[in-house]
Amino acid sequence: MLLTRASEYALLSLDALQKSNVPMGAEQLATELCIPKSFLAKILQSLAKQGLLESKKGAHGGFILVKDTSEISILEIIFAAEGKFPVVFDCTQYAATCPNGAIGTCTISPFLANFQSKIDNFLDGLMLSDIL
Repeated sequence: MLLTRASEYALLSLDALQKSNVPMGAEQLATELCIPKSFLAKILQSLAKQGLLESKKGAHGGFILVKDTSEISILEIIFAAEGKFPVVFDCTQYAATCPNGAIGTCTISPFLANFQSKIDNFLDGLMLSDIL
C-alpha cells in the first residue's frame, strides 16, 4: 500500500504545525485534527527522529517544524511516518521482497522496477509546500 493513515496523519500534522507560530503538543494536535493521541505521538516522534520536527520541552513545549515546507519532500514524510519507503506493488524488483523468488526470470520485474522508480522520483520531487 502506498499510503496509510500514518502518512495521512503526518501530512495533516505538518500542515497544522506550519500554520502555528508556537510549538504544539501531541495532545493539542490530536484534539485539533481528531486523531488518536497515542498514534499521533508515535508519528510525531518518528518525524522528529528523521529531522523534520524538533521537540521542545517545558510548559510551552511541543513540536515545531525544523525545515521550511519547500525543503521537505513527500517521500521524506512518508518514510518518516511509515518507517519504510512506499511501495506500489507487493511484488518488487528486490530478491529479498519478491514473493515468488523469481527475480531473474520474472517477466514483469523490469516494468515494476521502472514504475516504482517513477513513483519514488515523483514523491521525492513533490514538496510539502506544493500540496499545502
